[in-house]
Amino acid sequence: MTRNSIAIWGMAALASMIPATAATASECPRKDALGTSRVLAVDPATSPRVGLKSFPQTLPLGDREVVLTFDDGPWPGTTPKVLAALAQECVRATFFTIGRAAAAQPEMVRKIAAQGHTVAHHSFSHPNLKFMKPEAAIADIDKGIAAVETALHGKAATTPSTPFFRYPYFETSQSTLDVLQKRGIAVFGADLWASDWNPMTPAQQLKLLTERLQSARKGIILLHDPKVQTAAMLPAFLRYLRDNNYRVVHIVPARPKAGSEKTH
Repeated sequence: MTRNSIAIWGMAALASMIPATAATASECPRKDALGTSRVLAVDPATSPRVGLKSFPQTLPLGDREVVLTFDDGPWPGTTPKVLAALAQECVRATFFTIGRAAAAQPEMVRKIAAQGHTVAHHSFSHPNLKFMKPEAAIADIDKGIAAVETALHGKAATTPSTPFFRYPYFETSQSTLDVLQKRGIAVFGADLWASDWNPMTPAQQLKLLTERLQSARKGIILLHDPKVQTAAMLPAFLRYLRDNNYRVVHIVPARPKAGSEKTH
């Protein structure tokens, strides 16, 4: 076991993440591609909330390890470009999908999953859940989950096949956090972001994001696949990661233990 592996396993007390073998470089058509370094299986039962922008703990990433996450899609004009850039570098990411968008573009949701990415949840209508009554907030969350599950599997369900959720605007409330934790749904914040909700050129966004990454050196990165500037910037950012010896970690749900499945 390498020193890096020992360090990661030593952080298990902070978060129960099980490293799994990722696709090897030989499985990628391009030998010089960035690739996906490894897979982390995230157990919501022991790691209910991660991301230092919102919570005290984050994923147990080593130096120069990043997790790529995309919010607010799918969007027909830009998500295919994001997928193409990821495929070119054999990189897998996590898409926190809006239910309303999934209902409008179900084939795109299936394409994201078919290409090996993780499809997670981001509400149905992207409201600020913090200022809603708890029952209304949970109803929007469940409607979003049902829409994504319908797009993926052809059947509505409020128990997500991937129990990962990200709050719109990162605006949480304790009551909904408690409900999600009881239901075994992990809540994801982020460690750094590209601020791509602000108008800027792809070059400006690349500069901003790489400077933040140079400071943080690792973490969960927030991007938005509906943003034109992000789709345009992404190939250069992935080349930057490759050329500067960063490694991409793909997150997936931990497999449920036998007899531990819940009904809601």
